[in-house]
Amino acid sequence: MKVTAFLPGVCGLALVLLLLLPFNAAGVESRGPLGGYHWYTMFMFGDSFADTGNLPRTNSRSSLSRQWHYPYGTFNGSRSGNPLGRFSNYLVQPDIIARMLGRLVGPPAYKRTVKHYCDPSGMSFAVGGSGVFEVPENLTTLSQQIDNFERLIKDRTISKWHLADSVALVAISGNDYAHGTNSSDVANMIAIIKKVTTEITANVQRLQKLGVKKILVNQLHPVGCTPWLTRPSNYTVCNSRANMGVDLHNGHLSINLRKTKNVHILDLATAFANIVNPAPGEGSRQAKRFEHKLTPCCESFDPEGYCGQLSKNSKRLYTVCKNPDQYFYWDSVHPTQAGWEAVMKQLQKPMLKFLTKDH
Repeated sequence: MKVTAFLPGVCGLALVLLLLLPFNAAGVESRGPLGGYHWYTMFMFGDSFADTGNLPRTNSRSSLSRQWHYPYGTFNGSRSGNPLGRFSNYLVQPDIIARMLGRLVGPPAYKRTVKHYCDPSGMSFAVGGSGVFEVPENLTTLSQQIDNFERLIKDRTISKWHLADSVALVAISGNDYAHGTNSSDVANMIAIIKKVTTEITANVQRLQKLGVKKILVNQLHPVGCTPWLTRPSNYTVCNSRANMGVDLHNGHLSINLRKTKNVHILDLATAFANIVNPAPGEGSRQAKRFEHKLTPCCESFDPEGYCGQLSKNSKRLYTVCKNPDQYFYWDSVHPTQAGWEAVMKQLQKPMLKFLTKDH
């Protein structure tokens, strides 16, 4: 299963947007759907689902830098916005969570922040394309991301104030299963799943020891329903074997975390499936808003290519839709902003109940 995915920080657009938020005089509170005033500092770890710009911005686009180039960051297919370093037509999961907590966008990226400064909203350490263990691209692993987090705590860039009401998101989306894995060997797959979910659990517990108060952990979404795996069927049928692996991953993760306090699992598997692969005769209200559930808005001509890819003479090697809000998926593996909004809308109530407990 291959899930590779990957904003500007305090020096870029994110800072401008964050400054527009309704801060009080001390700059430490915001008003949102939680009711009253409360402030949460957000820290993001994992891969492209949580990355807000940690992969470098380059002039030449590639599969690892396309998030900084058109059509990424566009509001629709005909009018270009500013690429934000997110793998979406605009905002991604941390941004939607931030909005639910009364903010405008998610926290800025670690790699794009001023030295010795942590924004009051928090920071994202997530790196698109990374995993729990090392991947061929040598991207920062989950453990290495937490090393960076710990280093900033030790030098007091991240203070006790930041940690006092902190929330972390751990988003692992399947890159560990994309390289050198024989999905036909069930025993081998189960062994790898146990290693991955055990390591996720260990890193969640490490975050708690470092002082993070509450942690949100993503389940694995139904990878078999991503356009990357539904393209062979002309975007009509999900890959059941891949989704079987997803079920095994989520089962092991739930068992590992069941006794860990102050941890809430975000059920992406159900929230995604309710939209892209609902049971016969069923379908959520969120699903009905999407005319295209398995077809990507941005599609490469080459199954091995990527959204935004150009030829040597700068000719587009992809097509992009004009109405992303009608598509659940933006590219071969990532949801559109509308897709993320529909997913998190389903998970909002239990998530907010978890966050407001003891407050």
